[in-house]
Amino acid sequence: MRDKRSRASLSRKSLVVAATLAVGSLVPVPIGASTIDVPVSVRQLSGFEVGTSAKRFGKLEFIGGMVMSAPEKLFGAISSIRFRPNGEDFVAVLDTGHWLTGRVMRDAAGALSGLADVRITPMLDMGGREPPRKMEMDAEGLALRDGKVIVSYEQRHRIDIYSDPGFETSKPLGRLPHLIPNNELRHNGGMEALAVSPADSPLAGALVVVAEKSIDADGNLLAAILEGPLKGTFAVTHHPSFDVTDGAFLPNGDLLLLERRFNFAEGVGMRIRRIRGADIRPGAVVDGEILMEAGMAYQIDNMEGMDVVKGPDGSTRLIIVSDDNHSFLQRNLMLEFKLVE
Repeated sequence: MRDKRSRASLSRKSLVVAATLAVGSLVPVPIGASTIDVPVSVRQLSGFEVGTSAKRFGKLEFIGGMVMSAPEKLFGAISSIRFRPNGEDFVAVLDTGHWLTGRVMRDAAGALSGLADVRITPMLDMGGREPPRKMEMDAEGLALRDGKVIVSYEQRHRIDIYSDPGFETSKPLGRLPHLIPNNELRHNGGMEALAVSPADSPLAGALVVVAEKSIDADGNLLAAILEGPLKGTFAVTHHPSFDVTDGAFLPNGDLLLLERRFNFAEGVGMRIRRIRGADIRPGAVVDGEILMEAGMAYQIDNMEGMDVVKGPDGSTRLIIVSDDNHSFLQRNLMLEFKLVE
């Protein structure tokens, strides 16, 4: 009975979350004026599926997770996250137009146990100013490469390049053409996933972008290889109910796409799709296997950001974060999985 009650409660909460997600982008959030040090409290999650101790889900093994909270009202709304090579320090963007930086901590068993050195800083536009409206700096995608931090924005569709280090207090160095015409990108469903391919892959380290909801005449998601020998546009099969929220490349060159579902009929869901790197080329329509899918009986929320990191044991890990839309009905989650080949 306990499991049934907990699942029923989770289902009701998930439907409320779906309603909140539908209007979340309409809620104005004030933008701060300077860097803020943010103390973050966490509650560790011992399991992923509610009411069970299972660890294996599809081709992923649950390592651990945590629910994050902070007294600072700007904490949350995470759209994308990228980790430094040490697998601990991270950079994230908030869709309110802010940088979030910090470091993950682990317990004796190696599971995520906390955040340290967390700071939030407003992003600056080309004029070196902090725009007064959220829609001007609706950051969604993020990539780190060669001393640069690269950010894709929706509503005002563009890809800006910042210096690294120094991105927190600097205006963009320039802008990267995104190849997809702005008039084909939806106002609130544009370039959501921005990822750097491995240097030794066929894409030769090029940036790849995939849209959240913007589709072509055949109903496929718009996407592009932004640089390199295979520069050009392609498309990603758009499955009903799910929208792309982030992406990251595996060391072998395959692209992982994080996808989110929310509607009143099916509730909140997430899944991870694997696209073969060899399939990504101009003119292609790509699809791939589903590594894992989770619904309302799992510890998920509005899952928005994902990165691939090397675990302490050398394994390939996925770290996924949620966007709480600054709503008390939602949670800031960080989940970690190991890829089981």
